[in-house]
Amino acid sequence: MLFLKRPHAHAHDEPDHDDHGGLHRDLGATMDRRGMLRLAARFGVVLGAAQLAACAADGIADVGSTDMGTGSGSGGGNGTGTSGAACAAKIPEETAGPYPGDGSNGPNVLTQSGVVRQDIRTSFAGLSGTATGVLLDLELTIVSASTCSPLAGYAVYLWHCDRAGNYSLYSSGATSQNWLRGVQAADANGKVRFTTSFPGCYAGRWPHIHFEVYESLTAATAVRNKIATSQIALPKTACDAVYATSSYSSSVSNFSRITLASDNVFSDGASLELATVTGDVTSGMTATLTVGI
Repeated sequence: MLFLKRPHAHAHDEPDHDDHGGLHRDLGATMDRRGMLRLAARFGVVLGAAQLAACAADGIADVGSTDMGTGSGSGGGNGTGTSGAACAAKIPEETAGPYPGDGSNGPNVLTQSGVVRQDIRTSFAGLSGTATGVLLDLELTIVSASTCSPLAGYAVYLWHCDRAGNYSLYSSGATSQNWLRGVQAADANGKVRFTTSFPGCYAGRWPHIHFEVYESLTAATAVRNKIATSQIALPKTACDAVYATSSYSSSVSNFSRITLASDNVFSDGASLELATVTGDVTSGMTATLTVGI
């Protein structure tokens, strides 16, 4: 028999208000098997090896993982399978929030001409405008969580807020913009690449990037076809460097009041969602993460 290690207790901060929707925009995440395991550990429940192995196969590999709320961290769960391919446990399912732009809550960019693109900093489909900020090149490797094989041809729809914490199509002053949204198909190695700008930190949330995964570009035209929805957490050291620049001044106070441990999405464990970020604010940064599906 195996005993699960008791996890660190995570406190949840819920601000009284949020100028951009804050905590409320991303509520709705449901408890998954990972959360059930943590509850079992907290109350001293003993699980057999077979049950534990089954949970791990479902992507619950981070029970008792080190709290990375104050460290830079790396994309946990990124490793190498026996075949030599990049591998990761199944990415946790997270809320898309109220500003997905996929037709599930108002506007839909998935059917618009030009949404399939690598550089997502500008608006498209007849709209004009550019979201400025520190350059961020984002590379996701989409793999099978069960076989570690790259999922070539799978499509990723990705979106996030701008440096001031605003979401295009929804936030005041940005409803006539659709920047920081785009779709890319994975290459033969399962990689999708986006050129974007580093997101700001708004009240109540750790800096993050949203994404949905579809089995193909054709499937990525309707939200009902998505097979995964999750979020990417950005490491503290990268955020500290970016928010020290003058153009991100509004993020400084918000970031000082949030940690991964208090974030309502990442507080149950962010090891599978925490990107590795390299580079600097002058030449640009690169974020990488392996995503198991």
